Amino acid sequence: MKTCRSTGSRKSGIKLELQQTARTTREFILLQATMPSHNASHKSSTGIPRKNKTHTSACTYKSTGPVSPSRPRKLPLSSLRLRPIPNSYWATPLLLACEYPWSPFETSTQKLDKLLAAGVRTFIDLTEPEELMPYKPHLPRHIRAAGLDATTISYHQFPIPDRSLPHKPTYFMRLVLDVLRENAEQGRVCAVHCRGGIGRTGLVIGCWLVDAGIARDGEEALKIIEREWRTVEKCKRFPHSPETGPQFEFVRNFRSPAMVSV
Repeated sequence: MKTCRSTGSRKSGIKLELQQTARTTREFILLQATMPSHNASHKSSTGIPRKNKTHTSACTYKSTGPVSPSRPRKLPLSSLRLRPIPNSYWATPLLLACEYPWSPFETSTQKLDKLLAAGVRTFIDLTEPEELMPYKPHLPRHIRAAGLDATTISYHQFPIPDRSLPHKPTYFMRLVLDVLRENAEQGRVCAVHCRGGIGRTGLVIGCWLVDAGIARDGEEALKIIEREWRTVEKCKRFPHSPETGPQFEFVRNFRSPAMVSV
């Protein structure tokens, strides 16, 4: 298992993610006519039961074609792709936003196992070191149980105080986005999480949507997150992501280096 804080190389745009999003949307359009009734329960490819109440029905949205910087996503991606756990959503085909995936009190299958089964190979933990009981020491055991090669899994911790911005937020965000960019270029699936998957997670997801060119600006990134967040079970109790005013404003004003240099 790799544990690192990589800065990666910068490239203009993340074509791989946009291509996969386009392919996912096309597949959904072709399969929509044969989708089973939304009153029935569904199972993911890993056999995990999934109830429809954890997501917004795809039939209430109209697909407008693949995502591009000039054509924002209208259909929640999580309506096209099964989520591994109820309180999670797919920000892109290679990026899952979710809540903390491990608990010492969980007696059944850990959320961590479901993320690994969904293809997650890079974990980005935004919690502070002593905020929760860490799952990093337990990760090798879960990797072995999943029959995976430990060298293919990486874990990064970028601590952000709860309900706050990181210290030196611009520099900090560059470090996180470099890791996301490197993984996207390699076609690796990442999971970004904090404690509840709401504030700090939404902060990073919003900046990534701008940096990757999926959203034209921070305002559009917030709209994409809002659309995805409505499909999450936790939205009933916490209606907004990110969570605080400063987090919203940071995303709203975020500019990628490529945009600034033009």
